[in-house]
Amino acid sequence: MPLSKLNFKPGINKEETDYSNEGGWVDGDKIRFRKGRVEKIGGWEKLSPDTLVGSARALHSWISLGGNKYLGIGTTNKYYIEEGGAYNDITPIRKTTTNSATFAATNGSSTLTVTDSAHGAVNGDFVTFSSAVSLGGNITAAVINQEYQITLVTGTNTYEITAKDTSGVTVTANASDSGNGGSSTDAVYLLNSGLDVFVPSTGWGVGAWGAGSWGSATELSDTNNLRLWTHDNYGEDLIINPRAGGIFRWIENDGVSTRAVNLATTSGANLVPTKALQVITSETDRHLIVLGADPISSGSRSGVLDPMLIAFSDQENPLEFEPLATNTAGSLRLSSGSAIVGGLKARQEVLIWTDTSLYSMNFIGPPLTFAVNLINEGAGLIGPKAATNSPRGVYYMSKKGFYFYNGSVQKLPCSVQDYVFSDLDDTQAFKCFAGLNEEFSEIWFFYPSVTDNETEISRYAIYNYEEDSWSIGTLERYSWLAAGVLDKPLAAGEESSTKRIYEHEKGFNDDESAMDGVFVESADIDIADGDRFVFLKRILPDILFVNQIGTSQSPAINVVVKRRDFNNQTLATDSTTQITPSSTFGSLRSRARQFVLRFESDDDNAVNDRKNYKWRLGSTRVEIQPSGRR
Repeated sequence: MPLSKLNFKPGINKEETDYSNEGGWVDGDKIRFRKGRVEKIGGWEKLSPDTLVGSARALHSWISLGGNKYLGIGTTNKYYIEEGGAYNDITPIRKTTTNSATFAATNGSSTLTVTDSAHGAVNGDFVTFSSAVSLGGNITAAVINQEYQITLVTGTNTYEITAKDTSGVTVTANASDSGNGGSSTDAVYLLNSGLDVFVPSTGWGVGAWGAGSWGSATELSDTNNLRLWTHDNYGEDLIINPRAGGIFRWIENDGVSTRAVNLATTSGANLVPTKALQVITSETDRHLIVLGADPISSGSRSGVLDPMLIAFSDQENPLEFEPLATNTAGSLRLSSGSAIVGGLKARQEVLIWTDTSLYSMNFIGPPLTFAVNLINEGAGLIGPKAATNSPRGVYYMSKKGFYFYNGSVQKLPCSVQDYVFSDLDDTQAFKCFAGLNEEFSEIWFFYPSVTDNETEISRYAIYNYEEDSWSIGTLERYSWLAAGVLDKPLAAGEESSTKRIYEHEKGFNDDESAMDGVFVESADIDIADGDRFVFLKRILPDILFVNQIGTSQSPAINVVVKRRDFNNQTLATDSTTQITPSSTFGSLRSRARQFVLRFESDDDNAVNDRKNYKWRLGSTRVEIQPSGRR
């Protein structure tokens, strides 16, 4: 019987029907297109055995003048600096109380009620106690005098924690725990924790229970927003900002054992914004730019954030924000849109997106310092992290499409657009983010899926800007950092409820486990426009297996044949054959008007057949012949 070579068009196409897309691919997961061919994506390994508290939705790397490599990590609860595999907590201190905190225990319970006047904490906050004494029983001084995460805020002056020993094991109070910890306990409160879900308004119901007066609207703040950190370097130092919160600076010379401090309360600070949506350093002219700031009113900052106001410091002085004739500090306000969503440093300009528009901000010098130009209306940014630089320009995701900017805005032709945006969970779309994978000329767009019925990011769409092709897949990630200071791209994720940072394109596995659910599936294939049935006997695969050096395994993938006689029929799985590096052909027996080929490495293979390798498809040939009209 004759052999037929099957040549497929690169890219996943969800815009066409399965039949009209003949010669193409209709579905896939954890695959990419490189030089027109399908291959399994690279694997990932955890960056460090250390774990994080909270979802890491912001990553930033830099090198000091001394050659130290740093990675800034902003999570829901804390801010870390990674150095040498260790995650160092530099979260700013919000408040310190002296000789104030007292404790109450209940026999048989691990819950401790803490009383501390006007503590200002919210659920999930961290507090460290010192100088407390034993309550008299199991709740010893060593149990109390350590860091705790607040489990429940019960009032303006009270909250609850769960007693633990120094190794983290829960401790239960007994009848002797009748004391209050003494009168000399100090409490150090870290910056309030943020939300791990997006709340689409700041009205009633936002924030902790009991916060504010009944029926009152809440101001835009870091506690009622999805916790998204922004960060940038001012020289060797790090400027960080939790969205709608304060601006903080970590000084590199002080080391990773010191915490970031509030810029507005630093000695010499003058009218530094107390709230911001994002911070950016203008590298060429050395200004600190604050996107979304509280305005100056009667000689001081109002404390109420204006989401369309841009403030910038004096040149070479991030502490001076008072506009004077003798400096270059100032402010300007955007008009198109209702709030600044995000900003990105691009080539000789700062790009600023509102919810509806894109602006370009340029340094022009005194007296105006900066000028902004409206570039586009109607294609705003879907989330603060949904734009990324590339060697070609800036790619970003709006509420209804994917876009490219390189002096002008262009909408990207996209063969999976309807698939992505019809599945997008609009309630959590603010979490969407984009990342560059330059080694493979790819832009990764991550989004939360309605199909997966989660509030978290669970899916992605990849755009190959060199080959103009798209692929899709499932992967839970919170943020992305392109390779640069570090050799590989980094992404934040979760493993068995443990928050971690992963190096991507490293190895071929899902950390230490086999990468599961890898597949690509073709559109319907027929002969003679489908007027005859087809008899498919065998497949001659052209598959390249690349093994991980130093491992022992038996790589294999499955080839699955599905069939149907008419377009609207449900596909039926006819046969499956396993292909290994030594396979000369795979037996497949199928008779139908139309058939589909699926290449997969997943649970149908043994674990050892899925670990430590990647595969790449070449030119597949099938033994096929007409088989009559009936």
